[in-house]
Amino acid sequence: MLVKWIRCTVVDRRGFERGQRKWAGLLGEPGFRGQGGGWSRGRPSVAHVFTFWESRAFYDSFMARSHDRLASGQSGTFKDVQVRLFDYRFDVKTGFEPRFTDSDLLRVALCRVHEERAEHFTLMQEKVWNPAMAGSPGMIRGFFAEAPGPEFMVLSMWRSEAEHGKYRTERVERLALRAQIEADIASLTGDIVELESTWTV
Repeated sequence: MLVKWIRCTVVDRRGFERGQRKWAGLLGEPGFRGQGGGWSRGRPSVAHVFTFWESRAFYDSFMARSHDRLASGQSGTFKDVQVRLFDYRFDVKTGFEPRFTDSDLLRVALCRVHEERAEHFTLMQEKVWNPAMAGSPGMIRGFFAEAPGPEFMVLSMWRSEAEHGKYRTERVERLALRAQIEADIASLTGDIVELESTWTV
């Protein structure tokens, strides 16, 4: 599965949201699996959108044919757009599906990893971070994905901010030490995204 992550700064909120609803046109596209997104909790003008495709070939075909027509509805409503493509590697918890209807909050982390540490980082994600997140009440589902760089995306969906906050305060520091995260990671950025139900396709 291919995952596309779009992050941008919105300059016309109403126009952007109106355009976002037009992405419902994705539903008939071959290989399209789902889309969802919302607003950054820390920076209210920043929007995040995540789109899922069965494969790179389906995605490339869509980009060549229908993308520009659907995107034209949001022209001029945002700036500073960043687009990244990732290959899905494995689930955090079990049975990831690109569904956004049962979650209020999404946490996304982008990890740039030292090349010689990429294998160790992936192993720690499987053996240390995944079990901890999967065992946290309120964590619904998530996945781990990779892009050249090496860059990794960890996305987790949560029932509420309170549940996510509990996991962070109780466990993150201890887990980071156990996973030797400082030796693996060159840089780490992330965001908390409040999901918008009208953006879900």
